[in-house]
Amino acid sequence: MTRADVTFTSQGVPCAGWLYRPEDLPAGRRAPAVVLAHGFSCVKEMGLAAYAERLAAAGFVALAFDYRYFGGSGGEPRGRVSPAEQIEDVRNALTWLEGQAGVDPERIGLWGTSLGGGVVTYTATFDRRVKAVVAQATSFLNPLARQAMNPARWASVGELLLRDRRERYRTGAVTYLPVVAPDGTPCAVPGQENWDGYQALGADAPTWQNQITVESVGAFREFDAASSLPLLAPTPLLIIAGERDALAPLDAVRAAYARAAEPKALQVLPVTHFEVYREPWRSQAVAAASEWFTQYLC
Repeated sequence: MTRADVTFTSQGVPCAGWLYRPEDLPAGRRAPAVVLAHGFSCVKEMGLAAYAERLAAAGFVALAFDYRYFGGSGGEPRGRVSPAEQIEDVRNALTWLEGQAGVDPERIGLWGTSLGGGVVTYTATFDRRVKAVVAQATSFLNPLARQAMNPARWASVGELLLRDRRERYRTGAVTYLPVVAPDGTPCAVPGQENWDGYQALGADAPTWQNQITVESVGAFREFDAASSLPLLAPTPLLIIAGERDALAPLDAVRAAYARAAEPKALQVLPVTHFEVYREPWRSQAVAAASEWFTQYLC
């Protein structure tokens, strides 16, 4: 396996990535490839190398990258989470990758984790260049389901977003809030488990910053990767879910899975949201992804 630092553009903004190639790929041969997409506010240094390396060892060219506004990629304001723009980033990564030497443009898949799972699933639904999808630890809650879980919080956050919108319109000022914080402190993803999970993932990611724009919260809560799932077929979909995942409730995952048509598979691991990034579960998850891509891309 080899890894090279690469850059592609997404709507004119440079996106930084790592391109992994199988070590024994013969000259002139074109291999299947996979684009990897991370979760909410995350950067490629937050564990993506382990997945990309395993895929490269299995014979795939793998591209892990930072979305616009994060990590080594460009774009302002920093810390802006926009699923719509991240979908564009993935599609532009796909376009760049299909033109690289040694890549078979007819055999490219998408792998995404957490929010990235929703991003790649939505992308594949409307971009038929994608030949297989793996969504790991993905919340398939739509806005209606999010509102139903806590109507009072939904309303109060809505008021915050309106205040922020009015202020941005008047002054152009960008307001930030922490992604995670110790239990009891206001942030985008509250709870001690989430604080601990992000701290562990970010330990080896010096470019990760624990902040997002307030505007990001509105973009995220309006995102709906589930409602279009019936349109994904015949693209094969593997969902890897956590039995105790509080951020991606298993009931919502099962409901979304039921909406998808064949070919599809659901693998449930006995883990919380962040345990899937740690051994032994990480190896089980990436092995399942590798087998899925081998079945449908090779």
